[in-house]
Amino acid sequence: MKEAQASFSGETIVNKLFIVILGMTVLTLGACVTRGVIEVSSDSTSYFMHYEDGRVAGIKPVVIRDNGGGGFLGAIAGTVLGSTMGRGRGNTLATLGGGLLGAYVGNEMGKTNAQELTVDLNNGDSVMVIAKGRQFAIGQHVRIVMRNGSVVSVEHN
Repeated sequence: MKEAQASFSGETIVNKLFIVILGMTVLTLGACVTRGVIEVSSDSTSYFMHYEDGRVAGIKPVVIRDNGGGGFLGAIAGTVLGSTMGRGRGNTLATLGGGLLGAYVGNEMGKTNAQELTVDLNNGDSVMVIAKGRQFAIGQHVRIVMRNGSVVSVEHN
């Protein structure tokens, strides 16, 4: 009996140690993320970009939908958590409910707040662009960076 308890407590310690090491690894890797700097792809040295300067004439808040990744990951996490609860039919219902709830929460968390800007360009044209990650104000000078007709970024100028 004592041998079985010793084996069980040894496994428990190993499991707890694994969870602690995994948590520390996630936190360490999360700290390596660069914040406040615009990231570009590795092929960004092989194309030409241009910009247009202008002044913000109007602002409308918008929400950018999740591309599906958040809902997918949420469904997986919810299914795994739900499968650990209940027995028999209760386990099946908890697994299904966990997957559905996880998908909903993941989808909601994947949404991003942004601004739709109406910009009067210095060349006389007016354009509308979606800007996320920065806050703009009416009358503020902005620079719209473009590549092949697509907006790469909207920056304070």
